[in-house]
Amino acid sequence: MLELQLRGDYIELDKLLKALGLVESGGRARVLIAAGEVRVDGQVELRKTAKIRAGQVVDFDGQQVKVLTAG
Repeated sequence: MLELQLRGDYIELDKLLKALGLVESGGRARVLIAAGEVRVDGQVELRKTAKIRAGQVVDFDGQQVKVLTAG
C-alpha cells in the first residue's frame, strides 16, 4: 500500500494519481477516472476532481493509496 501525506485539507483525484506517478499525465488520469478505472473507499469514482481527504483509500491499477493527514 502506498501512502500520500496531504499538504492541505484535500487533493483532487486526478492530481493524486499524477503526484504518485501512477499515470504519466493529468490528462491520462482524467481519462482513466472517467472510464471508471479508479475506486475511492471501494466505490467507483467518476469525478475527475473529487476531493480526496485524509483517511480515504484510492484503488487504481492494482495499487492502493492511503491518504494521511499533513504533519
